[in-house]
Amino acid sequence: MTIKVFGHKSPDTDSTGSPLIWAWYMREHRGQDAQAKLLGEPNSEAKFVLDRWGVDQPEIIDGVAAGEPVVIVDTNNPDELPANVNDADIVQIIDHHKLTGGLQTSGPIDITIKPLACTATIMHNLMGDHEKMMTDEIKGLMLSCILSDTLEFRSPTTTEQDKALAGKLAAELDLDLSAYAAEMFAAKSDVSAFSDAELIRMDSKINEVGGKKFRVSVLETTAPEMPLKRKDSLMQTMPQVAQEDGVDEVLLFIVDILKEEATLLVPNDTVKTVAEKSFGASVTGDTVVLPGIMSRKKQIIPALTL
Repeated sequence: MTIKVFGHKSPDTDSTGSPLIWAWYMREHRGQDAQAKLLGEPNSEAKFVLDRWGVDQPEIIDGVAAGEPVVIVDTNNPDELPANVNDADIVQIIDHHKLTGGLQTSGPIDITIKPLACTATIMHNLMGDHEKMMTDEIKGLMLSCILSDTLEFRSPTTTEQDKALAGKLAAELDLDLSAYAAEMFAAKSDVSAFSDAELIRMDSKINEVGGKKFRVSVLETTAPEMPLKRKDSLMQTMPQVAQEDGVDEVLLFIVDILKEEATLLVPNDTVKTVAEKSFGASVTGDTVVLPGIMSRKKQIIPALTL
């Protein structure tokens, strides 16, 4: 039976590239029938990466069958996976996020969770000598995942392993690393084709704080003025998204990659309280700038309080 390999909903570059990388490894070096899948449309940066490396976009699925073998990458959070994921036969998890809990398996499985910036870096480590057999397409996907998740090493999640591997891959591909990262970030920054609801859900995770559920959304961009021009309509859409997604509030952080700061939209008193108590911010309007805040995983979610 084919093993489906997929990451989280609202797939970013890592959650688009890593399933492709691992499915390739499983087929070519383990002799297993594995196929990469997606749990939604990839964001504009991920689409750029697929096109740049000539890789077909994986099929989008919305569920899994009972007993179907699956490998989960770049998440271990049931809220980011198909509702019936526990009915599947989860055979492996590869991730770099905190252990959330809630997944159930039919037996012992292979789990690797490492404090690295990128799932693709972990996969490279797991490949051992097989990494020498990577094609340029797989190397390109792996490099793209690392640059995306580290924001070209600006994110505090970046490790020396991530940096060293990115440098090695760029050299093997004869790429100017910074120039390529700039192309990726430019693709990510063009959000004109997305609706407000799509922007809010594009790169988001659900997290519970003080008995309230938040959809914590991040827009990483080199052109923050583009989403900020839509501030009013985005804030009007947040309650609709919260209601549809079964959460209490949406927290939307617009991360300026170049200035290394985040702007949080503040549509109501609850979000104002979150900003002040979590980040020590002084909020006087409907936005607040948070200097140095770049990483949802390391700086935003661990700090959230009410």
